[in-house]
Amino acid sequence: MLSVKKNSSILFKTLLIIGFGYFFWLMLKITLEYIPLKPNVSFLMIKQSEVTARKEYLWFFYTHVYTSIFVLLSGFLAILRKDFGLKNFHRNMGKVYIFLILIFAASSGIYMGFFANGDFYSKISFIILGGLWWISTFKAYQFARQKKFKEHKQWMWRSFALTVSAITLRMWKVIIVYLFHPNPMDVYQIIAWMGWIPNIILIEYLITKKAI
Repeated sequence: MLSVKKNSSILFKTLLIIGFGYFFWLMLKITLEYIPLKPNVSFLMIKQSEVTARKEYLWFFYTHVYTSIFVLLSGFLAILRKDFGLKNFHRNMGKVYIFLILIFAASSGIYMGFFANGDFYSKISFIILGGLWWISTFKAYQFARQKKFKEHKQWMWRSFALTVSAITLRMWKVIIVYLFHPNPMDVYQIIAWMGWIPNIILIEYLITKKAI
């Protein structure tokens, strides 16, 4: 029985790494589209009004895009923790993760939320997302400093659930467009909320059930 559980755990972790690796590669490809710095490629093609009217927009955009890919990676590596012999590495990756979110990624995300596509409802969602991302990460940092590691772990999971909204948002977009073919602006209003709310609900359920 123990052998079955151990094998199942190894299989789950292996699939988790493979799945994350695939989606991380997709996110990395998106990030690489903005190297070298160009104001008229990919997503920026539909943000030219902001690019031309607000000189600071590009800097917030690049800050968010470039730091978020490292946030995603460092957060995942921190979660692997001692299960893969990375106990000390977990601490270092956690520091990188927290620093990048609190100083760069969340604040730039909040700024970009004010100019999100999809009108008022999308803007509100991305601003709330950025705020909750910063708060949950700061709470995780506080509890780590206080050596309350149970609470630290729970808040780090909440933070990472918001981090992976970058992935789940795009997954929902593909599903919704494939099934319903809605207007592009309607899609933004839907995925702006679907990208992170189901993630948080799932994490809260797992925390309640003490599954993580």
